[in-house]
Amino acid sequence: MARECSVAAALAVVGEQWSLLVLREVALGVRRFDAIRENTGASRAILGARLCSLTEAGVLEKVEYREPGSRTRHEYQLTLAGRELQPVLTALMQWGDKHLAGPAGPPLTVTHANCGAQVRAALRCECGHVLTDTGRELAVQHNR
Repeated sequence: MARECSVAAALAVVGEQWSLLVLREVALGVRRFDAIRENTGASRAILGARLCSLTEAGVLEKVEYREPGSRTRHEYQLTLAGRELQPVLTALMQWGDKHLAGPAGPPLTVTHANCGAQVRAALRCECGHVLTDTGRELAVQHNR
């Protein structure tokens, strides 16, 4: 029998390439369908399906906007649940930068808007200790 786990439940919502790329774009401020499609390379059908599933899961919300002289359209914004995925996206980017970036280096750098320092993902316990060797520092408790 497969292990019941929150990782599996989370992957059911965001564990597919196009979903993560959509979240990347919206987190970077790209909120309109055509711009998301251009930046991800997703087909219209795939992008429409991913936007719908992420909206239904409560990760994105569809918001109306209207430019002067144009019809009402929609853009996508992160909900609180979507914003809480930022550390996941940052950790994936950080891992890719370290292990997969070519000789030219990482294609994108994320910095803190207030001080300019690079943003990094890190594991930290509730007491504030940074875990550097997770293979030795994690203890797992089964709650069910």
